[in-house]
Amino acid sequence: MDLIDRLARRDDAQLNTRTEPIPVTPDAPHAVVIGAGFGGLAAAIRLGARGYRVTVVDKLDQPGGRARVFEQNGFTFDAGPTVVTAPFLFEELWGLAGRDVADDVDFVPVSPFYRIRFDDGTSFDYTGDPEAMKREIARFSPEDVEGYERFFDKSSDIFRIGFEELAHVPFSSPKDMAKIIPAMMRLESYRTVYGLVSKYVKHPKIRKVLSFHPLLVGGNPFNVTSIYTLIAFLERKWGVHYAMGGTGAIVRGLAGLIDDLGGTMRLGEEVREILLDETGKRPRATGVRLASGETIDADLVVSNADVAWTYRYLVPERARTTWTNRRLERSRYSMSLFVWYFGTRRQYPDVAHHTILLGPRYKGLLEDIFENKVLADDFSLYLHRPTATDPSMAPAGKDCFYVLSPVPHLDSGVNWREQTEPYRRAVSQYLSDSILPDLEENLEASITLTPQGFLDDYLSFKGAAFSIEPVLTQSAYFRPHNESEDVDHLYFVGAGTHPGAGMPGVLSSARVLDTIVPDAADVPAKQRVTANVAG
Repeated sequence: MDLIDRLARRDDAQLNTRTEPIPVTPDAPHAVVIGAGFGGLAAAIRLGARGYRVTVVDKLDQPGGRARVFEQNGFTFDAGPTVVTAPFLFEELWGLAGRDVADDVDFVPVSPFYRIRFDDGTSFDYTGDPEAMKREIARFSPEDVEGYERFFDKSSDIFRIGFEELAHVPFSSPKDMAKIIPAMMRLESYRTVYGLVSKYVKHPKIRKVLSFHPLLVGGNPFNVTSIYTLIAFLERKWGVHYAMGGTGAIVRGLAGLIDDLGGTMRLGEEVREILLDETGKRPRATGVRLASGETIDADLVVSNADVAWTYRYLVPERARTTWTNRRLERSRYSMSLFVWYFGTRRQYPDVAHHTILLGPRYKGLLEDIFENKVLADDFSLYLHRPTATDPSMAPAGKDCFYVLSPVPHLDSGVNWREQTEPYRRAVSQYLSDSILPDLEENLEASITLTPQGFLDDYLSFKGAAFSIEPVLTQSAYFRPHNESEDVDHLYFVGAGTHPGAGMPGVLSSARVLDTIVPDAADVPAKQRVTANVAG
């Protein structure tokens, strides 16, 4: 099936979305999903709705993966993703399970999308209102207003190809890639995000405002393909939303759908090996082995674990000819993150829901993070204040925050056991000097997550926060495929496979399974697992 056929099939599926799931029978084929992040949860729902028996296994004691929840002293902290930009993808998952997302999750719009604060104290309110955006740009650079409009037209064109047509289809062969090269050339995908923005606007602050988005998915705006400028149009098209009760409310709702579909969640259990049948021409995944030694047989395995970790540590090297240890080591990985979750005994009502605080350097800081692997003295920060929208995340009269700082992954050699507290204090001082006065004196809760934590908690290769870096040579066909190149019946969802990181990307990766995994009814009975199946 070529790419055009896949697109047509996908569009037909969208027009005929099932409103009732296929009943799961005791002899239905069994799927094991490794990892209960957004990608794994979405994959489990899609497979369950298509008649598979599904078992989800995760090493953490709660679902969500990077979207798990921390609680301390009455404060509730979403550990990971906080920006919801394509709520229809959640609506679709609930619809596949015969449910309405509004019954479980209340999405509310956030405005401004982001308040961007420059190091000199000036700020820019980034919204989905075209006229308001032009007024904001005119405050800094009237001559860039027309260029902004042309940039947004370009973002719209890139969105229609990059997201609406290609985000939900697999790139399994060179032919798939060849078919899109003319469109990529026309859309100038060979440019970087910052390069494309700079073609249209000249003011350095406006260039930063329009180019920071790749950092939300693990990419350096000076390195990643300009296809990621589609995020600007995606945000305007669907808005930026927040789930009342936090991202954890979405996770709980997704877990509930899996339960409704008859799936099984096994939490606090780590997968140590993907079992293979190596008697044929190609190895075939037949289940998993847990850290306890227990084996779970399966007709197919879907890994939402970090893709590099999966290949490097869960699949024997003898079974890999494409993703060898050498290739995995030489691939480029995203930056990591230092994340500090904190609660305050006072409120800061002037602070927006989402604030981006840009430090004194932009390109130089990103070079230190991505290229030099140096932990710099300066930083740029993303600050999340959910209590601006949802007071329930903190005790009455108090505020809940998390702040993240992009930092190099573990190839930097930084000893985070020694650096965590000094770095936290530096971040705290910067926030206190800028928008959160007397912060340290008002702390009531404090939790940190470092690149070492990304490795230890999430088994993220090199402690990278977003897996494979989304540069052009590691995108689409050149990214680890949704259907393993090396092992039959092994599939991937999540940040490290196509289309990439971010909530829309991860959810779309699960959507690809609708094209490459047959319906349960189409798996011949004689090929189905009949023994040692969980659930």
